[in-house]
Amino acid sequence: MRISAAQIQSIKGDIAANINHHIRWVRLAIKNQVDAIFFPELSITNYEPTLAKKLATTANDPRFDVFQELSNQYKITIGIGVPIQSERGILISLLIFQANRARQCYSKQQLHPDEFPYFVAGKKQLVLNIDDFKIAPAICYESLQIEHATHASSLGAQCYLASVAKSQQGINKAILHYPKLAKQQAMLVLLANAIGKSDTFDSRGCSAIWETDGTLMGQLDAQSEGLLIYDTISKKGIAVTL
Repeated sequence: MRISAAQIQSIKGDIAANINHHIRWVRLAIKNQVDAIFFPELSITNYEPTLAKKLATTANDPRFDVFQELSNQYKITIGIGVPIQSERGILISLLIFQANRARQCYSKQQLHPDEFPYFVAGKKQLVLNIDDFKIAPAICYESLQIEHATHASSLGAQCYLASVAKSQQGINKAILHYPKLAKQQAMLVLLANAIGKSDTFDSRGCSAIWETDGTLMGQLDAQSEGLLIYDTISKKGIAVTL
């Protein structure tokens, strides 16, 4: 299994441009024989809570068909960050494409208090199964709450995917928390963070992977776009750029 975190800079509110940018990184992942690629929190719109109402869409938005086509053709799992409109309000979601399967959607269950005016919480944990390898998504704030990871582990997750938009302060906390979590829960932890301006702060990258003993197996820098790939068999991490 080759899993990857795409560390990218999205354009504020420009869904069409961001889709095209995502496609470039998916194609790079395909070139590197990656089985699954995951993007940062709300990567399709950039992390912009105040614009969420305007930008929210549905899981079946035809603009995303290209990701399903790529998944079908190359047997790659793709996870993109999207604000999803529901009957209850707007969800911070990771929209998942798998080959010849219906789209799945995981929505952030534990919101940061700053997000309460703009979003509602998801209700159920998703566990992805990719060739019998189980991945549990977590989105930003909730990935630092130990009960969320404990629940994911109890569902049989082998990898904990943290899709985030974190500032320098947030990343400082995360890189202390995730290796401990990996060791305590015996799960790989894959971090996919954005770079560049996000809402009122700068996202500071440092996307990384930790093995089940807490060992850091690879990490990107704080300001460059890149793809961090980890091979779960050889236990080797590599970083590639466009």
